Parts: sequence; structure tokens; C-alpha cells
Amino acid sequence: MSNIIVTVRDWIDARFPMTQLWNEHMAKYYAPKNLNFWYFFGSLALLVLVLQIVTGIFLTMNYKPTAETAFSSVEYIMRDVEWGWLIRYMHSTGASFFFVVIYMHMFRALLYGSYREPREFLWIVGMLLFVLLMAEAFMGYLLPWGQMSFWGAQVIISLFGAIPYIGDDIALWIRGDYVVADATLNRFFSLHVIAVPLLLVGAVVLHVMALHQVGSNNPDGIEIKKNKDANGIPLDGIPLHPYYTVKDMFAVVVFLMLFALVLFYAPEFGGWFLERDNFVPADPLKTPEHIVPLWYFTPFYAILRAIPDKFGGVVLMGLSILMLFILPWLDRSPVKSIRYRGQVYKIALTLFVISFVGLGYLGTVAATPTATWFARGLTLVYFGFFLLMPWYSRLDKAKPVPDRVTKK
Repeated sequence: MSNIIVTVRDWIDARFPMTQLWNEHMAKYYAPKNLNFWYFFGSLALLVLVLQIVTGIFLTMNYKPTAETAFSSVEYIMRDVEWGWLIRYMHSTGASFFFVVIYMHMFRALLYGSYREPREFLWIVGMLLFVLLMAEAFMGYLLPWGQMSFWGAQVIISLFGAIPYIGDDIALWIRGDYVVADATLNRFFSLHVIAVPLLLVGAVVLHVMALHQVGSNNPDGIEIKKNKDANGIPLDGIPLHPYYTVKDMFAVVVFLMLFALVLFYAPEFGGWFLERDNFVPADPLKTPEHIVPLWYFTPFYAILRAIPDKFGGVVLMGLSILMLFILPWLDRSPVKSIRYRGQVYKIALTLFVISFVGLGYLGTVAATPTATWFARGLTLVYFGFFLLMPWYSRLDKAKPVPDRVTKK
């Protein structure tokens, strides 16, 4: 049996570099010895992406992307298709879990400086993935054709109309009609199930290739490639497989347990994952009392609403994402990891997290004068974290960084 396996392997290797790829990206790819809990979220993001693609394929088998049939086809999936309710809830719950994992993955980069040299390109590709994921989630949100889907798309698309001179044409092009209608649904369906997933998968491959080119960061922020033995193997590195693949399997089991708890006991999660209004068919003549996006968009939505001028709000919302792209060039600290940074950065990062969570909450409530002023204050804190970083990161008192990675 083993001879047959070896023969098949050699036959494939002669025609495709299977063993070479396995060695380069798994068995002989050396990762730092001290990776901790925060480094699980990259592999978990890949797991959720596969989950979303597989469940999405099964959903498209029974979904009908027309304004007359979209909502009823979702109800048909939930009520009549065998295990359809499970597949639909796996997809909707998976969307929220995807953003939980991605936000934790991004936060780890802020903790340990994973966006710093030589990983600037890796970070930019990761941010492109984040933007693509937001686009994928927004387009998918319209497909159930419920009240919040319809009116949420109406509001978001209308924001493009605030762009001077060309805004109305852009909004019309996105909708494919003068209002959100059948043409919009068909466009979003095509982009959601074909175009954006292809871009996402391509960006993931690029992200992994860039990661394995420069190597993984670690909680100490030390480049393990600088210390190698006579064979060129990093002294502080261990093969990704089997050491970290086993640890990732443990993380996957824990993650799937949490995922199953939400999936089977609270798939709507109190309206955070699926809103009550979205169980009502879209009605262009009846506006919901309070239109809000899903929770993973609300920090940026709160920034948008904090500005009284519509165009100014759109610009500021765009800048809030752009700040993340240029982060590697804003940070002037001599060290990468929060372990060796001074108190100023720790305070700044804490305030940033508070502002992001606070804006996320304010984006879910009515835009009262009090809520708007709070949102403006938190918006200043959010942008202050980035705009003041060139100064406070340079002046912050850093601790000495060890020559080798620590195991704490």
C-alpha cells in the first residue's frame, strides 16, 4: 500500500510541485516558538471562509434572485428544504462570526506590531481582504429581501449620491435602476456569489504567500530569521506542521463548540445577527422606524452619522478605513510588540478600543442629539489614535527588546 502511495506521489510531483508546496508552506515553514492564543484567529478566518463558501453554494440551489420570489425562496429554504434551516443559519451566523474573527485578528496586529516592516504589504493585502469582506457582507445582506435588507441597501447606496458631480450616476449604476429593485437584487446576487468570492479567495492566497515570504510575527516582535543554525533553520522556530496545526485543531474544536451554541440556541442573537424587521417582506412604501446596518458595520455608520453634512460624513467614513491602510507608516516606535512599548501606546490602544466599541453601540441606537455628541467625541478619539501616532509612538519610552524570543 505504501509503495502505491509513493508511486502516486512521485507521479504527481513530476507534473505538479505538490511536495515542494507542502514543504514550503507547512512541513518546512518555520514559525516562532512563542505564538500564543492571539495567533489562532488567522486559521479560524480561513475556516469560516470555507464554511461560508460551502453553505452559500447550497443556499444558491434553492434561492431565486428576483424581487417577487427572493423572500419566499428564503422561507422555502427555512421551512421546506431538508436541513435548509440549518444551512441558512450556518451562513447567517457564520457572517457575524467571520467579523468577530477578523476583528480579533486585526487587534492582534495592533498588539504585536504585525503591520510593521517587513510586513507592510502583508498588512495592505489583509486590509483589502477586510474591504472585500465588507462588500461581500453588504451585498449578501440585501438578498433575503426583508424590510431591513431593502431599506439598509437604500440608505447605503444613497450615500454614493453625496459625491459631487458623479454621485447620482454612481448610485444609479450600482442600483441598475432609479430605486432599489429587481435589477439591484440581481446585480448584488451575481457579485455576492461569484465575483467577490473569487476576489476573496485570490486575496487570501496572496495574503498567505506574503506571510510565508516574510515569516510570521510573534509576541516579542523579533525576527526569527536573524538567528539561524548552520543548516539555515531559525533557532527560535519550529515547523508549522505538525506543531501549530495540532494547536489550530484544538482552536477549531473550541470555536465550533461556541459556533454551535449560537447556531442551535440563539441564531438571531437577540437581533444582532438577524434583525426582527428582516423577517418581514420588503415594502418600498413602509420605512422601518429605525434603519441600522448589522453590528459589524455600526462603528463606521456611527462615524457617518456624527457629521451633519452628508458628503462630509461619507468622506470621514472612508477615511476611517483608509487610516488602517496607512498604519505601517504612522507608527514610529523603535519596537513592535506591546510588551516592550511604553504606557502611552497602551493607553492610546485602550482608548481606541473603547472608541470603536462605543461607536459600534451608538450606530445601533437612534441618532438623538446626545448620542450624536457622544459619537463625535468617540470619532475624535478614533482618528486621534492614528493621526497622533507619529508623535506619541516616537516619544513613548520603550523597554529593551531581547535578542531571542521569550516563552512567556
